[in-house]
Amino acid sequence: MMQITRRKSLALAAGLAALISVQAAFAADTTVTVSLWDKGPDSVMMDEAHMGMMGKMQMPAGMAMMGISVDVATVPAGTVTFNVTNASKDIVHEMVLSPIKAGATELPYLKDENRIDEETAGHLGEVSELDPGAAGSLTVDMTPGQYIIYCNIPGHFIGGMWTMVTVTE
Repeated sequence: MMQITRRKSLALAAGLAALISVQAAFAADTTVTVSLWDKGPDSVMMDEAHMGMMGKMQMPAGMAMMGISVDVATVPAGTVTFNVTNASKDIVHEMVLSPIKAGATELPYLKDENRIDEETAGHLGEVSELDPGAAGSLTVDMTPGQYIIYCNIPGHFIGGMWTMVTVTE
């Protein structure tokens, strides 16, 4: 018969604690660094090409006068923190997070307000109105799927201020 001594039980407890801490390290939350940028104070001027894209999730390369950059575009499901910085020197921006429904090619766009209808889009949270150079964060529990990050200040979405994030299993 095997006898468990106090020394053996302490060693076993220490090993179990080490295993739990290793598992916790692998299950760490994910952080996404987000930069809100623009090409200066004239960025919000709309032309014929931008007007034709209202509500569409596409922008020809090189036409964007403003945008959103992320350091990671694919993250695992779980708790995700978006650390957001407004890199603009002149313009207030914000970051809104919404899921993309399967097969969707357009977001619900309010043409008369020149912005996305956040409620209909099912927004999951936002970092509101960041002054130039300011920063904020948003933490969300995310499930697998496609998500869009966008600035919903009037005219900014159609100016190219959006990007996609994929959440995997």
